[in-house]
Amino acid sequence: MAVDHYENFPVASILLPRRLRRPVETIYRFARQADDFADEGDISNEERLAKLDGFRAELERVASGETPQTPLFHDIAGVVAQHQLPLQLFHDLLDAFSQDVVKKRYANFDEVQDYCRRSANPVGRLLLHLYEEATPANVAYSDAICTGLQLINFWQDVARDYAIGRIYLPQDEMARFGVTERRIAEGRADAAWRELMQFQVQRARDMMKSGAPLGSILTGRIGLEMRLIIAGGNRILNKLESARFDMFRHRPVLRPLDWVIMLGKSAPFSF
Repeated sequence: MAVDHYENFPVASILLPRRLRRPVETIYRFARQADDFADEGDISNEERLAKLDGFRAELERVASGETPQTPLFHDIAGVVAQHQLPLQLFHDLLDAFSQDVVKKRYANFDEVQDYCRRSANPVGRLLLHLYEEATPANVAYSDAICTGLQLINFWQDVARDYAIGRIYLPQDEMARFGVTERRIAEGRADAAWRELMQFQVQRARDMMKSGAPLGSILTGRIGLEMRLIIAGGNRILNKLESARFDMFRHRPVLRPLDWVIMLGKSAPFSF
């Protein structure tokens, strides 16, 4: 479910057919490295954006049939050609990572959702193309799941994001529930905070539920992988609720027992 920095991405899982493990791992390396450009190290914003522009230049070489300059993009070019992957989805991810460098607050949920459209949804769409299952209905289900997973990651990591200057909670909703940034800085999980987070968690759960049919539509190992992803997201939401939304002191993670429970809920599919 969560691997290294780039969470919500199934990385070459043993559940995937062997023929897809290398393509999935290649896409993951792209996303992880680009994400690190936006987040890791002590460099200026200008340097971060320049590194991301370097990835854009490599994507342009792939698009024009030129030889990429890095081993990663040699692999990307091969995967894109073999599976006819839309390059725009890679560009969307880079746009989201670039946004992380310069945008630290979100006025409303529409802004958050637009970010998720580029930061999370491309991952699911790329996987559907690899599975040869990218029908309009499946894409819609996948977008709901991926946006839900991104929201879950936000609420799981409120404290971590604040430490690097970011708040993904919509500013208008914080004001509606009477929650200030100072509460986040102090790690105060009081009544107002719990009401705000219950609202956020329920919205994420509803999104996961709306995309859940994809776990039944996809069959075999791929379907089980998808059901595990959905179960993992919902497990984190349950843990947030159990901790009374005090993720400042009790950041929820998936432990071995959780995987046993998730497997039990994933085959046959249940929600």
